[in-house]
Amino acid sequence: MGQVRVFSHPLIQHKLTILRDAATGHKEFRELVEEIAMLMAFEATGDLPVQAVEVTTPVGPARGSTIAGQELAVVPILRAGLAMEAGVLRLMPTARVGHIGIYRDPATLEPHTYYCKLPPDVGSRQVLVVDPMLATGGSAVESITLLRRHGARTIRLMVLIAAPEGIRRLHAAHPDVAVYTAAVDDHLNDHGYIVPGLGDAGDRLYGTR
Repeated sequence: MGQVRVFSHPLIQHKLTILRDAATGHKEFRELVEEIAMLMAFEATGDLPVQAVEVTTPVGPARGSTIAGQELAVVPILRAGLAMEAGVLRLMPTARVGHIGIYRDPATLEPHTYYCKLPPDVGSRQVLVVDPMLATGGSAVESITLLRRHGARTIRLMVLIAAPEGIRRLHAAHPDVAVYTAAVDDHLNDHGYIVPGLGDAGDRLYGTR
C-alpha cells in the first residue's frame, strides 16, 4: 500500500474545521482552501533535495541552499482543484501548471475526462496533483493515469480530505503515489460523498449549490 501522510499542523486543522462548517460562505471557503493548500504544500515539499550555493549579500559572501533535482509542476483537477492551485502557486510561483478536467457521472459515480493540457516537459518534473476531495478515487486514478501516459514518473496527490475507499482505489491502481491530506474521514455515503466531509467542494467554492 502506498504512503498516506496526514498533516496535523494546528493551523491546517484550525482552518479545515472552519472549512467544514456549513455556515462558512463561499468567499471565506475559497480563501481558506487557498490558505490550507499553501500550508500543505509547505509540508509536502519538506523532503525536496537541495544544493549548496554561495551568494553575495550587501555585507559579504554567504553560503545557502537552493532546490535541486526535478522541477515542479502543479496539476489541479478541474474545477475544484483550481482554488488549491492558487494556494500552491503563492508558495511556488515558478512551478509549471497543467489542468485536467474530469466530471463524475452522477448515476455511476465513474469519471469522464473532458480536458487535459499539461506542460510539454511534464515527464521531467515532479508533479503535484491537487483536488480538495479524494472520495471514490475515480478522478484521481484517471488523472494520474493520464499523467503517466504523458510521461510523468514522479507524482504526488494532495487533497484536503480523503475517504478510505478512495485511498484504497488509488493505491490499487497507482501504489507508488503518495497521498498528502489534512484528514482521512470515516466513509462514503450512497451518493459518493465523504462523511462527514464538507459537502460538494466545487459548489461551496463558487456558490453554485
